[in-house]
Amino acid sequence: MDLQIFQYGQEEIDFLKARDERLAKVIERYGKIERRVNPDLFSALVDIIVGQQISTKAHRTIRGRFLTEFGAITPERMAHSSVEQIQKMGISFRKAGNIKKLTDKVVNRELDLEQLHHSSDEEVLKALTGLDGIGIWSAEMLMLFSMQRPNILSYGDLGIHRGLQRIYEVPKVSKQEFMQYHERYTPYASVASFYLWAVASEQS
Repeated sequence: MDLQIFQYGQEEIDFLKARDERLAKVIERYGKIERRVNPDLFSALVDIIVGQQISTKAHRTIRGRFLTEFGAITPERMAHSSVEQIQKMGISFRKAGNIKKLTDKVVNRELDLEQLHHSSDEEVLKALTGLDGIGIWSAEMLMLFSMQRPNILSYGDLGIHRGLQRIYEVPKVSKQEFMQYHERYTPYASVASFYLWAVASEQS
């Protein structure tokens, strides 16, 4: 898998620090956070489906089985696999079926993944959530960790909420408040997300 690092620099850091004093202190504490991305949209989508509602350890094991079986996670290599063969990698029949449907859509050109790079965030979200097994959070993670979209802050992510609660010392973040934070971080909310996750993972 061709893994790279999410690209951002001093411009994004300076903007966020200037916009929010509390976030600025977090950024000073952590320095630059590097997050890996997988620019291959098909293999990233398969990986997202596989990883839903299982542990990190189990996800890593199953990912290894896929790579052993297929060599590389491409629609061409997976096109001739049945749902049963995919399920034998250690996932549910539902997940296997969703991966098979995704593969067929890409191979039959019903879904042009490369075209998504030329689409707005809203258009990408609409296209991806039309796929079986891909909800809003999954689509947002693909936009962030594959497409490197710069302004993703996921309302459906518990880690993001926990980070906001800790930084701003609030017991809960309403949808309206969340949108205000997103607006404050715009157009670099993706970078802010990295720091929110870092704070969320700190031991209490």
